[in-house]
Amino acid sequence: MKMNAGFERVIKYFDEDGDGKISPSELRNRVGMMGGELLFKEAEMAIEELDSDCDGLLSLDDFVVLMEAAGEEEKLKDLREAFEMYNDIEMCGFITPKSLKRMLGKLGESKSVEECRVMIGHFDLNGDGVLSFEEFRIMMQ
Repeated sequence: MKMNAGFERVIKYFDEDGDGKISPSELRNRVGMMGGELLFKEAEMAIEELDSDCDGLLSLDDFVVLMEAAGEEEKLKDLREAFEMYNDIEMCGFITPKSLKRMLGKLGESKSVEECRVMIGHFDLNGDGVLSFEEFRIMMQ
């Protein structure tokens, strides 16, 4: 796996003894220094979940997987917020042609309900005439 210089700097910060891996105590200490609180057992469990070679430590590769997962989680959160903006009037859990028309209007784009129905139809995987969050997520990729 290709290492990013930013990840290398972060792992060096957490790696107090310089062995190239993060132990539960190193993780707990550094989180504490950053103002967070992490119990030793929580640190052990976090490392155990991500530890690809089962040595009880986080390697550089494990750390990159953790950071990439955090990035994906942030993207999903942003998508959820965008989805809620389109769904804010009806709050039915779906983007309808009417809610899409309203949102596009707020963005300065004038579309008819029928045009919005056609737009939704391109990504409406189950054919119910509305976009679920999962369909919206796929559309945005």
